[in-house]
Amino acid sequence: MNHKSDYESDHNQRLKSILTALFVTVLWSSSFIIIKNGLNDIHPVSFAGLRYFTAFLFFLPLILRKRYITEIRNLDRKSLTEILILGIVFYSLTQGIQFIGLSLLPAVTVSLMLNSTPLFVAAGSALFLNEIPGRMQITGIMLFGAGVLLYFIPADPGFTSLTGIIIMIAGVIFNALSSVLGRKINRGMNVSPLVVTSLSMGAGSILLVITGLVTGGMPELNFSSIGAVLWLALINTTIAFTLWNHTLRYLTATESSVINGTMLIQIAIAGYLFLNEKPNPLSYPGMILCAAGAVITQLKFKEKK
Repeated sequence: MNHKSDYESDHNQRLKSILTALFVTVLWSSSFIIIKNGLNDIHPVSFAGLRYFTAFLFFLPLILRKRYITEIRNLDRKSLTEILILGIVFYSLTQGIQFIGLSLLPAVTVSLMLNSTPLFVAAGSALFLNEIPGRMQITGIMLFGAGVLLYFIPADPGFTSLTGIIIMIAGVIFNALSSVLGRKINRGMNVSPLVVTSLSMGAGSILLVITGLVTGGMPELNFSSIGAVLWLALINTTIAFTLWNHTLRYLTATESSVINGTMLIQIAIAGYLFLNEKPNPLSYPGMILCAAGAVITQLKFKEKK
């Protein structure tokens, strides 16, 4: 009887975690729509800086506990430097470029390009870490490539921007670098993910704010833009990341990858409904192939010898 009760409890917890993770992806997908609309009022770099600096302020009370303060004090110079570099690469560069990309490209195009990050990580691992991708990963890469061809060929000149594509390619590369660096830091340091996230976000967002002031001047915020910044910072960043990290305690990496892969389709639907983004009909099967390829590339399969 106890075994059955434990099984039901675990099953219910996993179901709650799956639903929570899906809810988080909906929040993250909605960020693309909110950002696209907010860019009408705020400079892209300033918008990114305000979002993540405000989120850092929301995280601040969480790390001012004795446990986390002790962890921060015990960080050596090398570890602290790596965390600050992560902040620059992931927030200042990756997120700043993402906001610029959204000012030039449809939301779904930016999402599709960001979904190619696992392919860049796999390529970088093969080149620099001698981690050769398996057959399933190669299959995922081929599916993603086929999806890209369907999405962009034939391309609607009014739907894409060459400048935006080039900028987002740089963003994807920085995103892949931050993924590798973040994994190295979290594996090699005896420090909680909350400390890593908060310190890197603080450093990266401050640099974004300064860069935004230099390139775009003082932002003129209205009620709508203030609401967008606060929603993105509190709901779609602080709360969403906290919920996602909680689901990782109960879901496997495979399950999380599959759930995260639904964002591309969610953003396509939201872009069509709220932004009037209508890509070529072949783009939709292309997006499905891209989503499937990105997920398969991240999965770990035990291959037969």
